[in-house]
Amino acid sequence: MGQKATVLFVDDEERILRSLKMLFISHYHVLTASNGAAAIELARQHTIHVVVSDQRMPGMTGVEVLREIKQVSPNTLRLLLTGYADLTAIVGSINEGEIFRYINKPWKGEELKAAVQKAADIALKLFSSSPSSPVTHAASAPKPGLLVIDDDIATHHAVEKLLSTQAPVHWGRTLEEAFSILSQHPIAVVIAEVHIGAEDIASPLKTLKQYNPEILTIILTSFQDTSALIDLINHGQIYRFLPKPLHEGLLGKSLHAALQHYQAIQTRPVLLMPHAVEKPSDDSGNRISSRVMEYLKKIRGRGGQAAVVN
Repeated sequence: MGQKATVLFVDDEERILRSLKMLFISHYHVLTASNGAAAIELARQHTIHVVVSDQRMPGMTGVEVLREIKQVSPNTLRLLLTGYADLTAIVGSINEGEIFRYINKPWKGEELKAAVQKAADIALKLFSSSPSSPVTHAASAPKPGLLVIDDDIATHHAVEKLLSTQAPVHWGRTLEEAFSILSQHPIAVVIAEVHIGAEDIASPLKTLKQYNPEILTIILTSFQDTSALIDLINHGQIYRFLPKPLHEGLLGKSLHAALQHYQAIQTRPVLLMPHAVEKPSDDSGNRISSRVMEYLKKIRGRGGQAAVVN
């Protein structure tokens, strides 16, 4: 039998901790903590493969717990469990906790078990891997760039101002224009509005992540639909969420972090595993135009810049 993963559950309600332990004890080493400080101390003392934390707890929120555990143990996969569709918590879970999944309370047993199993499988590989040789590219190969998908020129200007000296900055004012660029140029980071005119681009972004998981996505929008954002976390693995109006300092920090993480994936391809997404269960693929699907096929045919490690 393979190694058993260690899963840490954090919740201030002992009743919930008992239920979670009963649900998972037969497959994992299970640790529990009723507050954030105890959880962080456990992460210092033990190898924790997966941590599942409630959001609303006295003293320390789940986002704060996950952020601190990320510092203590970067390879630990982090899941946020909450009964509240709190926009601040959702944004914090992405930007600070870099969570793997967002699970709603009351949870569905099979859904939670599937998410924990996926996280555990990835974490075991992360902990057992060592840095490999960087992926090398031909000297003539174009440098991976950034793609802004937004009809607001101010977003393009802001990204260009911040990073045009470090990487090519492309601009797609429509979905088709953006995916045409993706089919022609290597892209490391996408900075996208969720809505362009009347067009919802969440589904195409999720599908793009299936084809090229190494492309990191930063959502920059005034859109505040919490259920849609949760879906983008779970099925689009967005790297950062930034609200409009644009804050240049936050954008710059997020762009630099994304490029650094992209480079880390090139050196250690196993880091790509948490970014790989499964096909969503809804019919989002059917809502993508045939023209965009043709571009996606070209992108897949060209191949990603880093391979998912199985």
